Amino acid sequence: MDVLSAAKYFLSKSDVEEGVFVTHLKLQKLVYYAQAWHLAIYNKPFFEGKFEAWAHGPVNPELYEEYKVHGARPIESPEDFNSKLYSKSEKEHLEDVWDVYGKFDGKYLEGLTHQEEPWLEARGDLPEGHRCNTEISQETMKSYYQELLVDGEE
Repeated sequence: MDVLSAAKYFLSKSDVEEGVFVTHLKLQKLVYYAQAWHLAIYNKPFFEGKFEAWAHGPVNPELYEEYKVHGARPIESPEDFNSKLYSKSEKEHLEDVWDVYGKFDGKYLEGLTHQEEPWLEARGDLPEGHRCNTEISQETMKSYYQELLVDGEE
């Protein structure tokens, strides 16, 4: 798995005619949550790559470069998407993330990440809206979301 493959999976859910929109902002957050929850559940990354604590939430720079041309417009489902390229466990993980977060728009997901420790820790005491490219710690992601798992089981 790589970050662009994870992104393509989420983009395959985009259906503008049906009112299912995936913008670049939403895509970044979905892929972030796929990585975060994989770290929490399986103690290992879902894919190689880092996330930085940008002003609008966690951003993977490679993914940003790939989709920045779309701006805030919805991104169409990729024509070359092939679900057979994903293992059963990869599809299940991505579906679980979609089921929880896919119903929200990018701004809502941005606000959610702004309340969570991994992004807050990486930002430090920077004022809201200021540029930042500090890497979000995978260890913090893992421990924060593991704690949410434990809290959810009580």
